[in-house]
Amino acid sequence: MSILIYAESAEGKFRKVAFELASYAKKVAESLGTTVTAVTINTGDVSELSKYGVDKVLKVTNDKLAGFSAKAYADVIKQAAQKEETKVILLSSTTDSIYLAPLVAVSLEAGFASNVVGLPVSTSPFQVKRNAFSNKAFNITEINTEVKILGLAKNSYGIFESASNLAEEDFNPTIGGNDFGIKTESVEKVTGKVSLADADIVVSAGRGLKGPENWGMIEELAEVLGAATACSKPVSDLGWRPHGEHVGQTGKPVAANLYIAIGISGAIQHIAGINSSKVKVVINTDPEAPFFKVADYGIVGDAFDVVPRLIEKLKAFKASHS
Repeated sequence: MSILIYAESAEGKFRKVAFELASYAKKVAESLGTTVTAVTINTGDVSELSKYGVDKVLKVTNDKLAGFSAKAYADVIKQAAQKEETKVILLSSTTDSIYLAPLVAVSLEAGFASNVVGLPVSTSPFQVKRNAFSNKAFNITEINTEVKILGLAKNSYGIFESASNLAEEDFNPTIGGNDFGIKTESVEKVTGKVSLADADIVVSAGRGLKGPENWGMIEELAEVLGAATACSKPVSDLGWRPHGEHVGQTGKPVAANLYIAIGISGAIQHIAGINSSKVKVVINTDPEAPFFKVADYGIVGDAFDVVPRLIEKLKAFKASHS
């Protein structure tokens, strides 16, 4: 009756969230006196999970699952949970897993707690701490069902190594035709850049940049920091940047370790979507911009003056420490 995690991957390689989830699961397993099992879908080498405390991997390899299908993937996780007779299932809070968790919960008649930000407060009764009210508060949620599902908030726990002896097992769940109600026609992928899903640092910009032709310095700053680039909703609506970079409550939620907002006033929907970020920095000419009220650090100044100087200083700092 081990703890089960869904270890997400992309193009056959684990995403960073898989290692955070494994680290979290290892600690929970220790408190429950059990082990950690991971289920993977079309992942190549799974041995890296042994660094983070996973004891067993159920490897699913199936061409039908080459493209993400929430219903099909949820069915795989359900069958893995039934096979292992697990009572605690852990998923991350990525876009894919947010779709998966409710489907798995319904199929197993399990209680589901999303946005979990720490280890269980108690295991008897089973209680967890969660983000609430668009990340403005916390609550303690008690799960009373026999099977429990937790959605771990990104960057809320961290990645910790804990070596284990990993056992690998090929797993062949039943894949039904009804699992593919939605068909993916095409997928657009960005290469050569840090993805928002895996980024520890995000450099985001808004209409204060005045036009798409000025995004070079944002991309340069992101490159220096090893960060992902993002934008506000008006910017993506205007076509200055791809919609995939739109962050906020109506776009992609961000829980980065460092979030830098440049030329973004700070509409409530934007703030709600990035509020889980640990350190927030704002650069804006308007000292009354709402973003300053939630920022940890703020610079009142023109982005076209501040950002190039910031890039220069960062490059000098990196050169002196290389």
